[in-house]
Amino acid sequence: MDAQTFKLLAAGLAIGLGAIGPGIGQGMIAAKALEAIGRNPEAASKITPMMFIGLAIVESLAIYALVIAFLVLFLF
Repeated sequence: MDAQTFKLLAAGLAIGLGAIGPGIGQGMIAAKALEAIGRNPEAASKITPMMFIGLAIVESLAIYALVIAFLVLFLF
């Protein structure tokens, strides 16, 4: 196997494994926010912005994994 094969394998593993955690995290954040809104609908205006902040932070982890995959592909 040559170096190009290892680069493609490393990039695929980086984005594949790097997306598992954020995917699970986003699902848990959304589920708990909807559960909290279901229990107390009056608090929806306070819960929703915090949910979006949490989702943005978790999504940045997936974008970081994508950047690492691109770096592996194009710089090494």
